[in-house]
Amino acid sequence: MSYSDEHRFAMQLAQLSRGWRGELDRRLADLGLSQARWLVLLHLARFEELPTQRELAQSVGIEGPTLARLLDSLESQGLVSRQAVLEDRRAKKVMLCPQARPLIERIEALSNQLRAELFEGIDEEELRRCQQVHARILSNLEKR
Repeated sequence: MSYSDEHRFAMQLAQLSRGWRGELDRRLADLGLSQARWLVLLHLARFEELPTQRELAQSVGIEGPTLARLLDSLESQGLVSRQAVLEDRRAKKVMLCPQARPLIERIEALSNQLRAELFEGIDEEELRRCQQVHARILSNLEKR
């Protein structure tokens, strides 16, 4: 069976994404966090202002009920807490607890180490061109 370049590229991109996340998950296994939970912590740490659960769910790319279950788990571990929003009783802001900071630093360090390993031998021009191609694909996807 003959595949087009676009088909091979799409398959390779999916494999890269799964492999990259899987390797990072393997390296983070000793932290006792699932991929979904450490991903929520990383996204939460990148907000400048406390996000609402809805904003955090959009950032992570998951549905609200899924995030609520993850936050329940992270809250029981003492890693996040939720606060009511005075202007909207239905909304809750999410914040990191101090115990989460060392975990996030470890996640970031392991993530940076893996990124350095994976980008070894790739020069800036190759990376810039790849980013341009990916940006155009994402733009086409967003039009859908």
